[in-house]
Amino acid sequence: MDDPAVVYLALALASLLFISLLSRRRRRSPGAEGGEKLRLPPGPWTLPIIGSMHHIAGRQLPHQAMRNLARRHGWPVMLLRLGEVPTLVVSSRAGAREVMRGHDASFATRPLSATVSVLTNGGRDIIFAPYGEHWRQLRKIAVTELLTARRVRSFRSIREEEVNAMLRAVNAAAVDSVSIDMRAMLSVLVADSTVRAVMGDRCKDRDVFLRELDRSIGLAAGFNPADLWPSSRVAAWVSGSVSRAQECRDIVFGILDRIIAEHLKRMNDDTGKENAGAEEDLIDVLLRIQRDGELPLDMDSIKAVVFDIFGAGSETSATTLEWVIAELVKNPKVMKRATAEVRQAFEAGGKVVEEQLGEAVPYLHLVIRETFRLHTPLPLLLPRECREPCKVLGYDVQPGTQVLVNVWALGRDEKYWPDGPEEFRPERFEAATDAAKVDFRGSDFELLPFGAGRRMCPGMGFGLANVELALASLLLHFDWEAPGLADPAEFDMTEAFGITARRKAGLLLRPVLRVPVPGI
Repeated sequence: MDDPAVVYLALALASLLFISLLSRRRRRSPGAEGGEKLRLPPGPWTLPIIGSMHHIAGRQLPHQAMRNLARRHGWPVMLLRLGEVPTLVVSSRAGAREVMRGHDASFATRPLSATVSVLTNGGRDIIFAPYGEHWRQLRKIAVTELLTARRVRSFRSIREEEVNAMLRAVNAAAVDSVSIDMRAMLSVLVADSTVRAVMGDRCKDRDVFLRELDRSIGLAAGFNPADLWPSSRVAAWVSGSVSRAQECRDIVFGILDRIIAEHLKRMNDDTGKENAGAEEDLIDVLLRIQRDGELPLDMDSIKAVVFDIFGAGSETSATTLEWVIAELVKNPKVMKRATAEVRQAFEAGGKVVEEQLGEAVPYLHLVIRETFRLHTPLPLLLPRECREPCKVLGYDVQPGTQVLVNVWALGRDEKYWPDGPEEFRPERFEAATDAAKVDFRGSDFELLPFGAGRRMCPGMGFGLANVELALASLLLHFDWEAPGLADPAEFDMTEAFGITARRKAGLLLRPVLRVPVPGI
């Protein structure tokens, strides 16, 4: 015990134990007072203070450990205690259907952890807003104004310009026969496309914005001591996650304050966009709604919604693009077929035409669907919270229980994907197969990259548009090689920890020019 760090850690843990024991209150089961006994979901044995954490802590990521624990015991749903937080983990299609369809209203709210509450100003955004009138109004704005199919189409020229800028940068690397970090390239592409759609122009603070977005993703994962032991001030102090979340939020909202001020000045000077048409950026739309009093919308909500769209729209799209390219590199036969299809459709014209992507490249869409199955951007989706007593698969779930749907496990379950669930095979979705009708739009509960029900992601079309054009363009113009990799099957596919499932390693690839890039 001579090491000061060890002494400090021991004292911190002892303090946490002491405070937690003092703050514990005896809780009666709602069924214990004259009512029938509750039938709680099964779960592993727990320890004082940490609950079930020892079952999922270790080398595996949480969604992997939860899948393995549920599989080992044959539990389609299981009840864990993550620190102080009772958590229902759903690992079956039937359980997911009951949570997101059968009892959707009962599970329609979000738990506001300490860090998420700070990041969202107490749930003033769309994604984490508690279920209620505020969320319904924001959801209505998102569905009818911000993320409609027409609005997404209106940003086509932005996507095309940003993809062309990326292609020029990749072309320069191909000419020099050098490798490039495609992770960074894809992050910049999606970030710039999203920023321009949201804010109307490139953001001079983009790099700061991206850095704080990275920080917020780690903080929002829900495994900070302050989130696991919300009653303990010691846990919040030891982790520092709340103060880091506040710093992150202040930096992001400070940037947004300046951008919104510029938009307001333009509107007040009558030099802004006067029609609520395709030329509006998303901040214009939000400020117009606020000005016209169509729906109650305060400035904190506007900033929180903008951060939501930027975070969800850019992070999930960039993560999906990175995974699909990695899988294509690892699976040369799939890469060859997808590339041939794209070039047959667009090589004669010299560029990808977005409005033709829907019908011209059916196999490419299967590649994206298979990527969603194996690498859903949010492996546990976003947590829900039980609002009222209900049953899931015959088990009682009590109000205040956090609910995690392990869609990563569903996408790799041999019961639903019997033909090689761990293999990347887009052909499994072709017309002659049983999986052909399984889609990712919220009606098939074995494939839920965007969730389902009331809290399903409203920005699916926005994200898909960023993925499809960029992916098709990269395959049209370039072949791709992983330098120093003798066997493509050995390509590193390790996942990193976070609320989204990014690749842990970089994506260093060498592009080989095959179809000239227009304008060069």
